[in-house]
Parts: sequence; C-alpha cells; structure tokens
Amino acid sequence: MRNIVSILCLPALMSSAALASTATANLTPSATITNNCTVTGNPIAFGAYNPLTGAEVTQTATISVTCTNGMTAPPVTLGQGLHAATGSTDAAPLRQLNASVGHDLTYNLYSENTYTTVWENVTGVASPTPNGSAQNMTVYGKIDAGQTTASVGTYTDTVVVTVTF
Repeated sequence: MRNIVSILCLPALMSSAALASTATANLTPSATITNNCTVTGNPIAFGAYNPLTGAEVTQTATISVTCTNGMTAPPVTLGQGLHAATGSTDAAPLRQLNASVGHDLTYNLYSENTYTTVWENVTGVASPTPNGSAQNMTVYGKIDAGQTTASVGTYTDTVVVTVTF
C-alpha cells in the first residue's frame, strides 16, 4: 500500500514543475543631460543726473545666470547697446543713454566696482561656477561726469546680455 501512495503523488509533482518555464531580458533606461543656461538681466536705474554739477552717477544691477551643474563656467557678454556712439566696437563699447530731445548721456557698464574694466561683448566675464541654481553677477554702471549740456528728458538704452555655452 505504501508503494501505491508514492506513485499517485509523483505525477502531481512532475506536472507543476514541468509547466514553470521562464525567459528573461534586460531593460536599460538612460538619459542625457546637456549643457544649458538661462540668463535674466535686471534694469539699472541711475536715477537723476544733474547737468549743473556734472557729477558722475553710479549704480548697480544684477544679472542672474543659471547653468547645468558640472559644466564649465560660460562667459557672459554685454552688447554695445542700442545707442552706441560712433567708433563703438564689441571689444570697446561706447554706450549712450538716448533721449527723444536729441542729446545723449555717455555711460558704461563695468565688471567691478573700481569702474576700470568695461564689460564688453567679446570675451565677457566668466559666470559663477555652474551648480544648477540661479547665481547673481553684479553689473556696475556709471554715467560719465562733465555732461553739462544735457537737456531735460528721460534717457534710456537697451543692452543685450548673452551667455555662450
């Protein structure tokens, strides 16, 4: 009787093992992160220029640069402006604030607070080390002294900020 029970259980065990087959494959997810930057320029509000004293006026503004973490710090350049003076070049911009009254105020933008290094449109200034977050760069602006013939009016300019990456 013992042999009969063993024979009856053996086919049940074989049938479940014989039906369990598998096949496998690999799934390989991937992604690519490329160099990328965004830039935002903010206004430089010089306020009032007094032609009676002709004193220079200085002011600062910020440029916000956000670049992909791990990339080389790209240069940030500033264009000549919409109202550049005759003889202005990308390497040596001669910027002017323009008013509808026909006069201009000469000014320039600098990369440091000593107002000696003009921020130009050729090599520019290296942005802060990219870390994936917005980082600010200070722009130092100065309306030149001695512009005593300036007329009443509102003076403006537009300068293009470029990040090359």
